[in-house]
Amino acid sequence: MSAPAITEADFQKQITDLAELYHWQYLHLRPAQTAKGWRTPVQGSLGVGWPDLILVRGDRLMAVELKAEGKSPTVEQYDVLGVLNRAGVEIHIWHPADFDEIQAELT
Repeated sequence: MSAPAITEADFQKQITDLAELYHWQYLHLRPAQTAKGWRTPVQGSLGVGWPDLILVRGDRLMAVELKAEGKSPTVEQYDVLGVLNRAGVEIHIWHPADFDEIQAELT
């Protein structure tokens, strides 16, 4: 019997807990429920596809897309990550199975 899959929300909590432990500052834009469903109020061409987390420590700036096992970023997410990468931002796509590598990256 295999362990239940971790949700993306629980995975994100693990990462933000690690970020705080290792003194990273972070940003996550949370959606809010409206009469039309869940929405994240953003404006501009980078709004759709914006990464789950922005992490900053010292001279390092990371844009991180978090995905459940077996899931991949959307076309829009890849596009935004590409724009940020070309601007010199370090980008990552992390899955729960990457946890040991993530921890090493954040230490």
